[in-house]
Amino acid sequence: MHAWEAIQKSIDYIEDNLAEPLEIETLAQVASLSVFYYQRLFTRLVKISVREYIKLRRLPRAAHLLKDRKSRVIEVAFEVGFSSHAVFSRTFKTVYGLSPSLYQKAPIGLQNFDKPDLSLGYIVTEEGNPLISEGVVLEIQKKRNKQPMVFYGVIGYYPFKYGKMLGQRTGIDPIDEIWHDFYQKIENQPRTDHCLIGVSFPGDAPEGYSSYFVGQLSDGTQLSTLIEWTLPARDYIVCSFDTISEQLIINMGKAMRYTRFWLKKNGWIAEDFFPELYRKGNNRVTHVELWIPFKKRREMQGGTE
Repeated sequence: MHAWEAIQKSIDYIEDNLAEPLEIETLAQVASLSVFYYQRLFTRLVKISVREYIKLRRLPRAAHLLKDRKSRVIEVAFEVGFSSHAVFSRTFKTVYGLSPSLYQKAPIGLQNFDKPDLSLGYIVTEEGNPLISEGVVLEIQKKRNKQPMVFYGVIGYYPFKYGKMLGQRTGIDPIDEIWHDFYQKIENQPRTDHCLIGVSFPGDAPEGYSSYFVGQLSDGTQLSTLIEWTLPARDYIVCSFDTISEQLIINMGKAMRYTRFWLKKNGWIAEDFFPELYRKGNNRVTHVELWIPFKKRREMQGGTE
């Protein structure tokens, strides 16, 4: 068994027992490791400590229950495994920036630390060969965009921390607010949901932030108040998957992390804008494509690019 597989076993166990008391000794046994080495290896692979991870995984379940508005805050606290109302409220506010009672009154988009699939950092598939990760099928291939694609929408900003990708950040979700702003702007306009885009890029964002554009493919009838953004004609590495709306953010985080790993293992590096294309399918399914502009990783003096 590889080291990452041992830690993944304990991650799966944690997910199945979040409402129960979780002792480090038990998790180490699940992973067939000593307590000392288990904690050290977990932090190395997951990037946070075991105790911090358990806390961050309990909070999304709590937020879901609070959003339902059928349970009191103290009931939610115990249901997801917190030892007291005070500990739960303090933790929730520290991580998300607002109290659980305030969130329950007015739920907003939150960013969560998602359950990781460690295999996505170790298994390299061939181009066009799908990889299955807990129900989502990821497929990577090169594509050429032969003609520029023009989109109209809105631009906002979100705090950017180097190395922290979707599914590894916590707090209020500023990108959710930008999407909300976009839908408000086109409320009385024809919808072209067959092709929407969200794209992160430097733009004119202030220091510590990144620009984020949300828009729909141009059909020639856009409002003059909307902003134009063009997806350039060029080659891209495209990671695609199908998802239901409830799993969109989780699966997007997986796709982003796997694409970064895949590029590195194949000697490529992403450039400075990251388009996400969304195409509505039948029922609740959305087809998502991450279009990553790339270039060859060059050897740099003292290291790599």
